[in-house]
Amino acid sequence: MDKNYSLDLSTISKELTLLLAVLGNENNGKKLSIKNELFTDINWDEFLQLTRHHRVYPLVYSKIKYIEEELIPSHVIQILYQEYKKNTYQMLQLSGEMDLISKLFNENEIRLLFLKGPVIAEEIYGDISLRTSKDLDILISKGDLKKVEKILLNQGYEREEVPATLYDWKWSKHHESYFHTQKKIQIEIHWRLHPAPTKEPSFNELWERKRISLLTNYPVYYLGDEDLFLFLVAHGARHGWFRLRWLVDIDKMIRKRIITRKNGLFKNNQLNYLGRQAIVLSFQLLNTPINEEVQSLTEGKRTRKLAQLTIVYIIEMGRIHFNESKDLLTTYQKHQPHTIKSKLEKSFVLNLYQFSIKSNLQKFVMFIQLLYPSSADVKTLKLPKPLHFLYFPLRPFLWAWRITRKTV
Repeated sequence: MDKNYSLDLSTISKELTLLLAVLGNENNGKKLSIKNELFTDINWDEFLQLTRHHRVYPLVYSKIKYIEEELIPSHVIQILYQEYKKNTYQMLQLSGEMDLISKLFNENEIRLLFLKGPVIAEEIYGDISLRTSKDLDILISKGDLKKVEKILLNQGYEREEVPATLYDWKWSKHHESYFHTQKKIQIEIHWRLHPAPTKEPSFNELWERKRISLLTNYPVYYLGDEDLFLFLVAHGARHGWFRLRWLVDIDKMIRKRIITRKNGLFKNNQLNYLGRQAIVLSFQLLNTPINEEVQSLTEGKRTRKLAQLTIVYIIEMGRIHFNESKDLLTTYQKHQPHTIKSKLEKSFVLNLYQFSIKSNLQKFVMFIQLLYPSSADVKTLKLPKPLHFLYFPLRPFLWAWRITRKTV
């Protein structure tokens, strides 16, 4: 990568800067080598909020406990330790359920691939306690969907009904969610890796390249090396990498040399601009070591433009998720204007990012969807059913109203 190139990180808070420094430091059981000045005037409540929002608190605890005691309050380490313990218990519970589901599906001749969860934590981090997972994501062949639902319902799961939007786009759906009220476990059943329209390998192709994990008593199947990397890249990019956990996954995989000239990612040019964006972000934010053969992938205006837009996305989406927590925004608010103009500009940037990462077909679909009313429009202005047609001409005005009225 060009040593003179760097992302503009001037808008991120001191707390986020410290968090990135911790996540990007490979201590390997030794004291972290982080500059002491990064610990100056840190709002530790805000730092803890960020570790929760980005779902990285177990990994942060595993690293931060090696920091010199005078640099970090003991209560911060204790809180992170409690979060780490809770996550370890949850991952063990999910591992047990993963074992059970894998056994049930195989007994019913249903092929399944685990997309995330404990098996991915074990593969990427080498320890299931170091990554968080709120559910189990499972990929199946769409033809097995009815059989899968019957099995899950018999096991006490209930399908989670998603409220229908004003104009529902059912064809773009790619998963169904199920929840067990007693076990408090959620399972997402996918028949596609990503929402349509997206070009992706068929289930049979993914199955041929699958790997097997012996993490549990019963064999568990998951995506091959390259397929997993591309899936995580596309998932993280689609969400603007607003949770750093997704980027840490990429960092860990790059450190394992998943990208080399010997594999298909390089040979078949599968590592498109989204993959290149992920490499730039990982290098710039997490200090991921990039070898010479990967450096050429980080060049290009589009790649770097997307990476810079992501910084705005990470900050803005973090604010949206914590808009009830004024303390979390203190540092950011001191340096940012909150005029109507600034709100519209930020909204434009967020939408520009989502538009920029899409293919031409996806851009066309996005444009059509923007013309159609959404559930947010209905919440903003309730109209009787005979007048629903008015949502079409009113849509831009309702959108502008929501943006300018939001608390920043």
